[in-house]
Amino acid sequence: MKSMQGILHQTSVQNAQAQSTTFTSATVVAGQKRSWSTADAEPQQSDSKPSGSTAPFQRSLSLPDGPSRLKPGRIVNLSRSQGPTEYSQRQVMAATPTASTDPELSLGHPTYDLPPQLVENFASLGINQIYPWQKSCLKGPGLLDGTKNLVYCAPTGGGKSLVADLLMLKRVMEERGSKALLVLPYVALVQEKVRWLRNVISGLRLPKLPEQDDTKRIWRRRADEDSIRVVGFFGGGKVRATWADFDIGVCTMEKANALVNAAIDDCSISSLRAVVLDELHMIDDEHRGYLLELMTTKLLSLEQPMQIIAMSATLPNMSLMAEWIDGHSYETRYRPVPIYEHLVYEGKVYPAASTGSLIRTATHLSTHTQRPSQGQITPLKEIERSEHKEFRDPVLNAVVALAVETAMTGFGVLVFAGSRGMCETDARLISRVMPQLEEIDPAILDKRLDLLSDLRSLSTGADPVLAETVLFGVAFHRLTTEERDLIAGAYDAGTLLVCVATCSLAAGINLPARRVILHGARMGRDFVGPALLRQMRGRAGRQGKVPVGETHLCCRGSDLEQVVQLMHADLPEVSSCLNTENRRLQRALLEVICTRLANSYESVRDHFRRSLLRHTHGIEHVDKLLEASVTEIEQLEFIVRDEHGNYVATQLGRAIVASAIDPDDGVFIYKELSRALAAFVMDGDMHILYTFTPVQDSGVPVNWQIFRNEMEGLDESGMRVLNFLGIKPTVVVRLAQGAVLKETTKEERELARVYRRFYLALQLRDLCNEMPIHIVARKYDMPRGSVQNLSQTCQGFAAGMIRFCDAMGWGVFAAALDHFSDRLMAGARTDLLELAKIPFIKSRTARVFWESGFKSIASIANADPKELLPVLMQAQPNKIRLKGQAEEKYEEKLMAKANVISNGANRLWQIQMQAEMDLE
Repeated sequence: MKSMQGILHQTSVQNAQAQSTTFTSATVVAGQKRSWSTADAEPQQSDSKPSGSTAPFQRSLSLPDGPSRLKPGRIVNLSRSQGPTEYSQRQVMAATPTASTDPELSLGHPTYDLPPQLVENFASLGINQIYPWQKSCLKGPGLLDGTKNLVYCAPTGGGKSLVADLLMLKRVMEERGSKALLVLPYVALVQEKVRWLRNVISGLRLPKLPEQDDTKRIWRRRADEDSIRVVGFFGGGKVRATWADFDIGVCTMEKANALVNAAIDDCSISSLRAVVLDELHMIDDEHRGYLLELMTTKLLSLEQPMQIIAMSATLPNMSLMAEWIDGHSYETRYRPVPIYEHLVYEGKVYPAASTGSLIRTATHLSTHTQRPSQGQITPLKEIERSEHKEFRDPVLNAVVALAVETAMTGFGVLVFAGSRGMCETDARLISRVMPQLEEIDPAILDKRLDLLSDLRSLSTGADPVLAETVLFGVAFHRLTTEERDLIAGAYDAGTLLVCVATCSLAAGINLPARRVILHGARMGRDFVGPALLRQMRGRAGRQGKVPVGETHLCCRGSDLEQVVQLMHADLPEVSSCLNTENRRLQRALLEVICTRLANSYESVRDHFRRSLLRHTHGIEHVDKLLEASVTEIEQLEFIVRDEHGNYVATQLGRAIVASAIDPDDGVFIYKELSRALAAFVMDGDMHILYTFTPVQDSGVPVNWQIFRNEMEGLDESGMRVLNFLGIKPTVVVRLAQGAVLKETTKEERELARVYRRFYLALQLRDLCNEMPIHIVARKYDMPRGSVQNLSQTCQGFAAGMIRFCDAMGWGVFAAALDHFSDRLMAGARTDLLELAKIPFIKSRTARVFWESGFKSIASIANADPKELLPVLMQAQPNKIRLKGQAEEKYEEKLMAKANVISNGANRLWQIQMQAEMDLE
């Protein structure tokens, strides 16, 4: 601890002033036009310590001066006696029976027929028994034996995922060669689920094949041949796995639909035995939900032994969904942890009781009536005004006061805000109210120091606002993937106590909290929907984490009545999103014909009788839409009729399905690539980068001044690409001066898409030239997470473009694109592609290894891991100066990473050597 205390001792007012000066200077420079080297000067030069300055790590610990520490309003309890509550009653008498009173609540009970190893794995993860509702659900007709589908609804935190996991694992373990797909809406959830399932199946072995006899095997079986393989599929994923490479595939909606299409096309779909659809309510999401319906309808039409398990926390018309997939339905409202919901207005905390009482209270408050009306709710608490001007807004004052009150007890708090800017502001203000460093438990502070060290060691460096707040136990969640993983792990471990996230991320995070605080009920300018509001409030309370959950929705007067109505609004019924206006149905029709599931109008009509569209709108509506859609995709030359009058997909139709893009985007891409084949600019990177830029990002914000500056710096090759695409420099200059890009006609909208794609292509160019994400984000005035998301999305889109070219017969073009896609994935120039295959070696790290003499996989494989340690230390964007114990911990972490790199290089080198021997 001496080293840590020494660091803290140096965190003085003088250092704070120095830090303030540093930040001010950086802010001024960031607003000026400058080169990459200027922008990156601070992290690159941090290896040497200028005289009179503090080390980078020490500067990050600098605190504002004493007077700027803030204090929100005091919370005063107004309720004299609340009487017995659900929580107090549960403390006396458990709400959930145990396996001692009901043996069937034990996972080891013969009813479930689970392998002892699986039961043991669940116990090691803290699951020793199931809830009564889970028992009742699993014992539904035909569920445990896999002969019946299932749709069920349970509150967030109620244990619904365990039911799906058990049924899915039973299907995979019953028959060797069986496969399962688990479909989730967000990449973060896919990554988290992959980690969870790999722990669950640890040590499990698949059943032997009937003819398999180990005593008669000539060839030695691989050690992992009998293990269950769990693989994640998502946009930007670096694993290029196929249908044959997994037993359980955890996928995003887009990847799941593409996998099913490919498996149907090559007739390998027969091995699929289970499909889990999580967050089923997202089937009516206007942007992506239709993909769930496309995929599920295709699976229903196969009529093969397969169990579909669909679940949601917000599904009002569950019976319709059960009818659609011909499944058993089950609903429970049980929560193992009680939740108390509150409305906060003008510093008063009201219980979110019945709708009528809350509306009467809202009406009374909004009209400022002096006499209380009958049935009005009285407040439970009052949040007094703060003496600080930062908390003049009563809503912000309430958010900060409630967050700090819970954090001071050691429990976690989630705050949801309506924008990214609000997230950062809330996190900053909450951190300035939390205890100062010298008041924090040394053990906790030590963990936060380690977290800050890990954040600063990332290739992006530490976000400046995050570096300012984490030492006080506060973070925000809209970050890069690596930052998000570190923040989530620290929050789950109790190192961080407050996490602020945007409303839009409510369904994509799995961070339970004692108290959930909503900073208003708007996302941008609009109110959130009832389903999203329930998602956010449902994050409160989690079995094994906190004993009770609380939600506080803080709103201002102008929103009061709408918020009250929203809190008690009925969830809208889920319906099909297939229609002809956005060509969703045309895509569904084209996929069905391309995969040969239907080839005549009668068979197409029969296929769509199984769709959710028919169940929500009727067969007459489906017939009307199908007739129009068939005509349209024929006119677009996606399909033709053969001599027998059957539908056959054209080469263009097959290319669109193979690349997993929408028909409108397919037409746009076909036109652009057809032109490019005649005059592709091959003496530079910009044309290929433009080709790899997703066409869906038409709404990307463009800073036209930055666009103009980058355009002026293009070389002759880049200017030829600009002219070829129809981008006029004079137009860009006018836009930079304040003109508006016209998007009235179809031609204008397509040209606007070209301008925006090129702006994103400029960012891709910098990423592929090894410019760090945080520098690209600063240069283009974009959030770090958005830049990283662009990089990951482009990797998936690039793979689609390569498949498109292959399907069109443009083999040479596909080969050129395929070579450059490796650079896109590595974020590095061509000379580093081999090194970038090694784990933990990407972009900047690969360049440091190259310049240190490690220019091949063999050179790293043959090196002692201790030789790699100095290289890894040099590769850190901000070299951290520590002493004593803290330095030892830091070197231990880097040494562990060096061992992983060494092992990974050895595996790759062995594969290379084997390939060379096979060629001989």
